Amino acid sequence: MTAPTRPFAPQPERIAFDRVELGQILSVYGRMVAAGEWRDYAMAFLSDVAIFSIFRHAAETPIYRVEKRPRLRNAQGAYAVIAMDGRILRRGHDLGQVLRVFDGKLLRALNRN
Repeated sequence: MTAPTRPFAPQPERIAFDRVELGQILSVYGRMVAAGEWRDYAMAFLSDVAIFSIFRHAAETPIYRVEKRPRLRNAQGAYAVIAMDGRILRRGHDLGQVLRVFDGKLLRALNRN
C-alpha cells in the first residue's frame, strides 16, 4: 500500500527582492550596461538569501553579487555587495546606500569612454 500523496504540499518560503528593491538594482545595472561595463545578470531566490548576480560576460562567474539576507537586518544590515573574490564591498540597512559603492565605478567607466 502506498502512502497518500499531498497534491498541494506547502512550498518553502523564499527570500526575494521586492519591486522597489529590484527597481533600485536595475537602475544601477542599466547605467553600467549603458557605460559598457556589464553585460548580463541572474537572480536566485533561496530560503535564506536573494541574490542578484552581475556578469561582465554571460559565460563567466559573477563579478558582483547584491545579496539580501533578512536574518542580518538587525546586525550588519540585510543588504550587501560582494566582489568576485568574496570581499564584502559594502553592507548596510539601506539598499540605496549599499548600491552607492558602484558610483565610483560608473564615473571611472564614463571617463574612459
